[in-house]
Amino acid sequence: MKIHEYQAKALLSKYGVTVPRSHVARTPAEAREAAEKLGGFPVVIKAQIHAGGRGKGGGVKLAKSLEEVETIAAQILGMQLVTHQTGPEGRTVRTVLIEEGLHIKKEFYLGLLIDRATSSPVFMASQAGGMDIEEVAAHTPEKILKEIIDPTLGLQPYQARKLAFGLGLTDKLVGKATKFMLALYKAFVESDASLVEINPFLLTEEGDLYALDAKMTFDDNAMYRHPDYAEMRDLHEEEELEIEASKFDLNYVKLDGTIGCMVNGAGLAMGTMDIIHHAGGSPANFLDVGGGASQQRVENAFRILLADPNVKAVLINIFGGIVRCDMVAAGVVEAARNLGVQIPIVVRLEGTNVEKGREVLEQSGLNFTTATGMKDAAEKVVALAAA
Repeated sequence: MKIHEYQAKALLSKYGVTVPRSHVARTPAEAREAAEKLGGFPVVIKAQIHAGGRGKGGGVKLAKSLEEVETIAAQILGMQLVTHQTGPEGRTVRTVLIEEGLHIKKEFYLGLLIDRATSSPVFMASQAGGMDIEEVAAHTPEKILKEIIDPTLGLQPYQARKLAFGLGLTDKLVGKATKFMLALYKAFVESDASLVEINPFLLTEEGDLYALDAKMTFDDNAMYRHPDYAEMRDLHEEEELEIEASKFDLNYVKLDGTIGCMVNGAGLAMGTMDIIHHAGGSPANFLDVGGGASQQRVENAFRILLADPNVKAVLINIFGGIVRCDMVAAGVVEAARNLGVQIPIVVRLEGTNVEKGREVLEQSGLNFTTATGMKDAAEKVVALAAA
């Protein structure tokens, strides 16, 4: 689950992470009131959407008077903000953050996430603050400093100091940065975040350090420990089909292709998407129906897949381990009948009772195309989607 910048800053500040003074506004009048409360100029008006690159898209602007605040807020609120992360359709801005202006001396980058290679948190820091970290990683990876954190010990002060020195900070700033990073790590762990980014991590002319921007993503599997976070979820920022899938505990991510994928197991789902690409096709989604692919789950998954108008064919790729292939096949047949599916469906089954499963499909009277392997399945579904 992602949250807005203003929500992330409010949460981080509870852990001692220093953030600029700010207020949220949803109308131009509220923006003016927010600026009055801050009591000084300039102030920054920042569009709140779940995407980076807001400044380049015209969603972050400086105001030097109350009149400017109201005018700029009226321009940003309701705009369709397009950035490199939103796609060409953009996102509608419904909220702005009115924030105090600071005297910028230097911008850095800080980030925390889980390193899959070491199964540990990794703390990243870079002097290339304010830039897209993906571009820095691609072109100047030596500018990104990393500290792998032992999960049982947590971030150690010496590691934070090492990162601070690596950023070129000296004297009292090293102590301030160490305190900042330790607070950030504590927030990362205790909130069950999967990602925390501070970009930029700001050094002011006065020698203070701030989280000038903040991005947080939470691990959905841990949200039962944080029921209060549910109110921070903004459904306007999520795909309608992804919201619908979450109601049935389906792992669904909408993509831009034409081949709907229904798979049990995240690893198999990723492999299925890869082999579709290899065969010259393009997946319309990632969809993991889980180990217990019951008829009801299959039917709900079908309904969500077919709600995407771009889907021209469906590939069902099921490995029968926990669940039997004949049970999955029966669920697929019933779901296809109930929903009146008209587009081509390719089914690849492997595992327990696979022969019985294939018999169920063949005797259904429906126009299924069966496949004997992933390569065969991918080639058949790509051909049918292009027909």
